[in-house]
Amino acid sequence: MGLFDKLKQGLRKTTQLLNTDIRDLFKSEGRMADAAFLEELFETLVKTDMGVEAAQETVDQIGEAFRGRVVEMADVLEEIKKYLKKLLAQPPEPIRFASAGPTVIMVAGVNGCGKTTTIAKLTGMFQAEGKKVVLGAADTFRAAAVEQLAIWAERLGAEIVTGPSGSDPASVAHRAVARAIESNAEVCIVDTAGRLQTQRNLMQQLSKIHRVLGKQIADAPHEVILVLDATTGQNGISQARHFTEAVRCTGLVLAKLDGTAKGGVVVAIRKRVGLPVKYVGVGEKAEDIALFEPGPFVDALFADVG
Repeated sequence: MGLFDKLKQGLRKTTQLLNTDIRDLFKSEGRMADAAFLEELFETLVKTDMGVEAAQETVDQIGEAFRGRVVEMADVLEEIKKYLKKLLAQPPEPIRFASAGPTVIMVAGVNGCGKTTTIAKLTGMFQAEGKKVVLGAADTFRAAAVEQLAIWAERLGAEIVTGPSGSDPASVAHRAVARAIESNAEVCIVDTAGRLQTQRNLMQQLSKIHRVLGKQIADAPHEVILVLDATTGQNGISQARHFTEAVRCTGLVLAKLDGTAKGGVVVAIRKRVGLPVKYVGVGEKAEDIALFEPGPFVDALFADVG
């Protein structure tokens, strides 16, 4: 399945919402682009969770282009797509690999955000490129997290380094990187905890792991990926800010896009967080991950609308 088809499949729920609501805005002979029409269009866009600010800017653009004219749905859709591509503009941001030795990727995110599945998807993607991957199960406070990651590692044929329950996560991360160096692996992915008793404890722990990795390999971690659950919509934005402050996140993976009609949240995240969206999760299988590119993403968002 190509990039566009993967995105189209993953965005199906959002597209269905847009398809129904935007069709309802138009009569067969078109619609006058007046204040009432623009207000209804605004409400439709907000439902996708792109955020009030981005929805208003998009509607303002439509008003500027068509106000006082009878418009057809196709023309309005084309203008919306053009403006959203502008809002989302960023070059593709695949994982940046180290020039020598293993590339160390630290993965952060709240519990239940799709972190473990995302690590599995990244592992499968790297292995398909012929790279050897070592996983570090540094979420030592949740036995279920370690167990889930170990199941994925076995399924994918990747090596995994674990530690006793409740042990120092930074120690597990250190051993995982040491094993990657020893085994000449190209990639080491370190999972981290998503929740401790207080947010301060969590952020301190993540900062410690970050420091330990940096002492082991210069410039490590080479990537700090924050996984956000698309189904949480706007709540993901405050998560992104807190994690970025603690561990200097380098990019986002938006997970569970296929399970929500809030696919527009990508727009809000890009606008308000500023971090590049590197990949989007578009299903539950290991191969259901796609490099984020604004053009194909917006086209897939409106694929069956019109």
